[in-house]
Amino acid sequence: MSRWECAIVDCGSAFESVEALLAHQVTDHETHECEICGDAVPEGYFAIKHGLNEHTRAEYVRFYDGDAAAIRERERVIDDVSDALDVDVLEDLLSDETADAIDTTEPVHATTS
Repeated sequence: MSRWECAIVDCGSAFESVEALLAHQVTDHETHECEICGDAVPEGYFAIKHGLNEHTRAEYVRFYDGDAAAIRERERVIDDVSDALDVDVLEDLLSDETADAIDTTEPVHATTS
């Protein structure tokens, strides 16, 4: 059984590394519009991190109908991911995803006039 499971509603995909999970959340899910400020952020971990790091706990509770237990749970998620995350590996995975997307598009041919 994998350690890292995507908790985005109706997903449940599981991954061996936290970096693979986060790359999945960034590339395979729609973005989340922050209900507090309207910023678009990747769904999942990055949305949680944005909500708790960029806004006050009071704003989070008010806009997301949260409570102290919900905040503590999300803070644990941030801590667990931060402790396990290798940012360089995540950047490489996301770069690979971007390169894969570029490789599957039609080639652009230069034209001369």
